[in-house]
Amino acid sequence: MEYFENAVAKTIDAMNNVITNNALQCKAALDALKEVLDPEIGLNIVDLGLLYQIDVDEAAKEIFVSMTLTTQFCPMGDSIRSNTGKALQQAFKEYTIHVEIVFDPPWNADRISTEGQAFLNR
Repeated sequence: MEYFENAVAKTIDAMNNVITNNALQCKAALDALKEVLDPEIGLNIVDLGLLYQIDVDEAAKEIFVSMTLTTQFCPMGDSIRSNTGKALQQAFKEYTIHVEIVFDPPWNADRISTEGQAFLNR
């Protein structure tokens, strides 16, 4: 998305390794997204490390999410993307939500949070 390329004032949420232009709104988004599970793994998409970027355009009331899946061939990809949008829409009722699935960089297990690793017994 063009917005991702043009966004400025980026910060990184070190705990979740997510790039954002609005740390406060990103925290609220991540809290909402902890409810979205990868149905095959049973772990939420935040702790699984599927989120790359969450940008908030408060003036336009839009949220842009760039995320990935554990594999390009994930059979639950459409469901995860849809549930991501729904969770954000619930938390940000007046906002338009845009969810983009990307595979560059590819996901790897190093992105899993400490909590996620404990859940998976790693």
